[in-house]
Amino acid sequence: MKVLVTGAAGFIGFHLSRNLLNRGDTVIGLDNLTPYYDVELKKARLSLLKDCRDFSFRQLDLCRSDDIMELFASERIDRVVHLAAQAGVRYSLTHPHVYTEANVEGFLNILEACRKYPVSHLVYASSSSVYGANRKLPFSVDDTVDHPVSLYAATKKANELMAHSYSHLYGLPTTGLRFFTVYGPWGRPDMAFFIFTKQILAGEPLPLFNHGKHRRDFTYIDDIVEGVTRVLDRPASSDSDWNAESPRTGSSAAPYRIYNIGNNSPVWLSEVIGALEESLGKKAILEPHAKQPGDVIETYADITPLIKDFGFRPCVEIHEGARRFVNWYRDYYQV
Repeated sequence: MKVLVTGAAGFIGFHLSRNLLNRGDTVIGLDNLTPYYDVELKKARLSLLKDCRDFSFRQLDLCRSDDIMELFASERIDRVVHLAAQAGVRYSLTHPHVYTEANVEGFLNILEACRKYPVSHLVYASSSSVYGANRKLPFSVDDTVDHPVSLYAATKKANELMAHSYSHLYGLPTTGLRFFTVYGPWGRPDMAFFIFTKQILAGEPLPLFNHGKHRRDFTYIDDIVEGVTRVLDRPASSDSDWNAESPRTGSSAAPYRIYNIGNNSPVWLSEVIGALEESLGKKAILEPHAKQPGDVIETYADITPLIKDFGFRPCVEIHEGARRFVNWYRDYYQV
């Protein structure tokens, strides 16, 4: 297949592109190389992809609809994995317009291109953040997600609604994937594993928001990539059991699906820190802080539909994942 991967220079996009290339697909990578975090890290990821014969890269802004249409017109794209987005809950508190531009307008341009130049499947990144103020655990795709606690989460919920409208109106098969706290080698510097590792090695105080009373369904990158790849290979279809009088939110009469991809085994931040201390051979200096606005206290993915439909369950546990991340971090930064 020829697959367009948006956000190909990003954490998940890089790993997914490499996996698709390794199995023989042709990949067109799209990214605007935004400086939200270290652009050199993004370029280092891209340099590994550019060594592959079947990879090509386009530096484009999703908000430039003419450029996106031109790309789709010039390439015979079979399927799309849309991972490009403005990430980060806390950044959305101070830069809200960046989120509506990248996550809403940018996604609309992808939907319009997929409509005008039909593809057989659009897979896109949602987020566990959409569960917002929900306290019923584990989070199920059939739970209502109408109470976001950050603008970032609201834009991801908006993506799911927009996708459904295009699936309904134009028969475009769409699948949204709610990712749960992804970590691993080549990860994002604004995420917990990166921050904690850097500060433990430097002997700096490690900030524990909400006094460390957070529990997360940390999901290793290889598990995420395996899940995305399996979903990509099976275009969404209508749910013959869907009932408009008692509607399930994870499926539809339209070719539309939503899945959680999480480790299905949440851990406290203290266990994550302990795993990193063990791999680094150094103790952390802990500095408790109050809860930050927009933070979700606990995430826990119900992945029953993912197991049922794809026979897939994430398998990398936190201590093994921490060891792999630390080994990569030491090698990449030569520390």
